[in-house]
Amino acid sequence: MNQHDIYKAGKRALSLSLWRNRLIFWIGAVIIGLIAAGFTYVADYAQKLFSGAVSHGDWLPFIICPAIFALVGWVTIRFFPSTAGSGIPQAIAARTAETPEARRYLLGPRVIFGKIALTALGLLGGASIGREGPTVQVGAALLYLSASFTRMSNEMTRSVILAGSAAGVAAAFNTPLAGIVFGIEEMARAFEHRYSSIVLTAIVFAGVASLSVLGNYSYFGYADGDYSMLRDLPAILLVGVAGGLLGGLFTWALVDGGRLMRRLCARQGLNHPVIFAALCGFVIACIGILTHGATYGTGYGQAEQMLHGHTDGAWLFTIGKFIATAISGVSGLPGGIFSPSLSVGAGLGASLAPWFPHTTLAGVVILGMTAYFAGVTQAPITAFIIVLEITGQQSLPVALIATAAMATGISRLIAPKSLYHALAEMFLHRATEATQAAQVAPDAEAEAGADMRTDTKPAA
Repeated sequence: MNQHDIYKAGKRALSLSLWRNRLIFWIGAVIIGLIAAGFTYVADYAQKLFSGAVSHGDWLPFIICPAIFALVGWVTIRFFPSTAGSGIPQAIAARTAETPEARRYLLGPRVIFGKIALTALGLLGGASIGREGPTVQVGAALLYLSASFTRMSNEMTRSVILAGSAAGVAAAFNTPLAGIVFGIEEMARAFEHRYSSIVLTAIVFAGVASLSVLGNYSYFGYADGDYSMLRDLPAILLVGVAGGLLGGLFTWALVDGGRLMRRLCARQGLNHPVIFAALCGFVIACIGILTHGATYGTGYGQAEQMLHGHTDGAWLFTIGKFIATAISGVSGLPGGIFSPSLSVGAGLGASLAPWFPHTTLAGVVILGMTAYFAGVTQAPITAFIIVLEITGQQSLPVALIATAAMATGISRLIAPKSLYHALAEMFLHRATEATQAAQVAPDAEAEAGADMRTDTKPAA
């Protein structure tokens, strides 16, 4: 490097515009962490309110769940259409979108408020949803918003969206390594190494901000899972296959099963989205009553209990939570599937644990969480790293890697396209249609105005 190159590099490093952009970006990442922490409190409070309300009578869920599902469904359709569902597909779609208008539709400022408020309201109605996926969309939207205050290329904007998404995962779970892997494996599928510092700094700032509010914690506490590959090979094989089958079935249920349900409802004249959402709420209430309330909400508490030895009714919980999460997903309500999926996986592991008396209960539960989560997301590396970090389980990760890889392979036999990327295509199509319609409307109004002016001209 010659003297001229050194001078140029030094000038670029001291550029005021460069440091201004970095400061804006860092502030955005800190805000992601603070919002993720606040979202945690809001979501927990919403669940407590719902639990307190339905404790006054078994009949109350049949009023509360359909009413809130219908309300959230209507508000989502009317004011926040891009907030429906998890939020991760929207972030993926925004990265691949070709126009700024489509990106704004998916990650506009109103998404930040709408996603948080409607997810909390869904939890208040007993929906089997989580806050982690929504935090990903909110994180992507926040950093995308911060990018609007800078001059960034199209390629750089895509990296900023990835960074915001990764920071959302890291802050929501307190899992910085999982945030990095999620950004590469699930969001990008191809990674621009020159922008890696953007992802890393976003995760660091968001993580520190979240930790400053919530403290250093493990998402599910610290579980005592012990593995030996030879001893536990039967458990790894069976749980991996079962998790992959169930995860693939869940993907089919959300992508194709939802369409089938809407067709069946349409035949009965019940195809209006708000009526459909209310019917989904009624089903959620029925499942909740049958499982004594275990299937409402995120499933965080149930998964934590199973990790620590409380496995009564594990089969009933697993089946009920699986159906409740699928119904909540197809209802059109905003809400994620990370926490519910981990709880279904925990239930699956707890249900299969008696078949493997030589493997610790916590060990089989953790295998179940890894297998089902990998089966749903088809992102095996993200799955086993998230489970490692949220359980504080660092002993022999090879067992979890094998389970995740097997579950992913089995899931792909049922659902060749991963859930998030299949849904991302749908959201990208919606965004393209919505932005095109918005562009056509002013043109039509202008033409109508021109016609009126022509018609009102005095005759010669």
